[in-house]
Parts: sequence; C-alpha cells; structure tokens
Amino acid sequence: MRRYVRILFSGILWLVVLSSAYGAGRATPEDAVAFVKKGVEYVKTHGKEKALAAFNDPNGPFIKGELYFFVYGINGDGIVLAHGQNPKMIGRQLIEMKDLDGVYIIKEALKVANSPEGKGWIRYRWPNSLSGKVEMKRSYIERVNDIWIGCGVYE
Repeated sequence: MRRYVRILFSGILWLVVLSSAYGAGRATPEDAVAFVKKGVEYVKTHGKEKALAAFNDPNGPFIKGELYFFVYGINGDGIVLAHGQNPKMIGRQLIEMKDLDGVYIIKEALKVANSPEGKGWIRYRWPNSLSGKVEMKRSYIERVNDIWIGCGVYE
C-alpha cells in the first residue's frame, strides 16, 4: 500500500511539474499588452524608423519567447513594416490575408487601430510554431502616430 501511494504521489508530482513548465513558457494576454505598451513608448521616445529597426532585430529587446511585434501603417495599405518572427514578411502587402475561418486578420486589426480608442483585441486561428497546430490566437493592437503595433498570444 505504501509503495502504491508513493508511485501515485510521484506520478502526480511529475504531472504538476510538466504542466507548470509548459504553462510557464506561454505568454499571457497581460504580457502582450505590457509588451505593446513598451513598443509604443519606444516609438514615442526614439521615433518610428529607429523603433522599426529595433522591433526587427532578432537579438533586440522586442523579441521575447513567443512575444514579438508585427507593425503596419494606419493608412490601410496592409504593408508589413516590422515582423519580429519572420523578417521575410517585411514589405509584403497582406491586407487580404485570412485565417482558416475567413477572418481578414489585418483588416480587423486596422479597424481596431483606427477606432476612437486606437487599441483593442482581435481573435483568429493561426499556426502555432511551437505546437505545430492551428490554435486560437488573440492579438493586442495599439495605434501610435501613423502606425499600429500588434502582439499575439495563443489561448
């Protein structure tokens, strides 16, 4: 009986350790908001061009685990100005990009950025490079001057 309890306790302990290790690596919506706010302040302090360079720097402070920025102009052309995860996206026109459910991701983000509040959330399904699965993702969007900054987290 004692051995059985020890094995059971051992198994439960491993499950707790593994689940907390997985959860610890995942960013939260609060992390995304705080991260975007740092980016907004950086734009205000250093200007757009310097900020875009910093946002695209793979060794810089604006790429942290699964947190990174995607940045577009508020003019609606859908051209990627910064993309912390994939520099090949920079300069591409993605206004018509849809998720698997037909959600126009950039158009939805642009609506949020150009709203009176100039900030808010969008939801869409997106491939998670860590899990290899398509998952729901929430991205926080905030306008600063003539651009908007987005950062997403998986649900």
